[in-house]
Amino acid sequence: MSRCGLLCQYFISEISAGIRAAVGSQFAMELEEWGTNRPSLHPSNWTHIRLFHRYRDLAPQLVPLDYTNQPEVRLPYELIGSMPELKDNPFRQRIAEVFSEDGEGNMTLDDFLDMFSVLSEMAPRDLKAYYAFKIYDFNNDDFICKSDLEKTLNKLTRNELTEDEVRMVCEKVIDEADLDNDGRLSLEDFQHMIVRAPDFLSTFHIRI
Repeated sequence: MSRCGLLCQYFISEISAGIRAAVGSQFAMELEEWGTNRPSLHPSNWTHIRLFHRYRDLAPQLVPLDYTNQPEVRLPYELIGSMPELKDNPFRQRIAEVFSEDGEGNMTLDDFLDMFSVLSEMAPRDLKAYYAFKIYDFNNDDFICKSDLEKTLNKLTRNELTEDEVRMVCEKVIDEADLDNDGRLSLEDFQHMIVRAPDFLSTFHIRI
């Protein structure tokens, strides 16, 4: 297989696998139980409390212990992006932007819990696919176009490919995954692509 073919195979595998952020696991069981059925914001049970304190540990001077009245607190992206689970992830800013209400990576407790809900190992495939798609859609136009793929590939390979290699791989990915031949990937195209990645559910997650 040619270098371009190998790179394309690698790219499809990696883009399908999603955001790898596993760092080893004292909260893994809580996140599996957490799933996508997050109840009220108030940290009223053990799982809520663990995640609440994980959020508060990022800035104890900003986050009050009493959330009874749901205070308006939003931690800046600099703190979210510095978490051990994200700081070495090439997509850390996009992850934070996608899950933050303000779209800039600054997170409320609600945003923080949503992120862990979606990235828990028990969240369903369709939900994970939807957020993976949003993360790769850098220009937020509801499609993954060639420029989005280029940014994604450069982040995955840490800019180690030549411009020609990036162009060829992105063209091949679109050629293989673009079902309606409009030159870009819709959510449906993307979901169809990740069906070919059986490890997607197990890799698109964060373990704390």
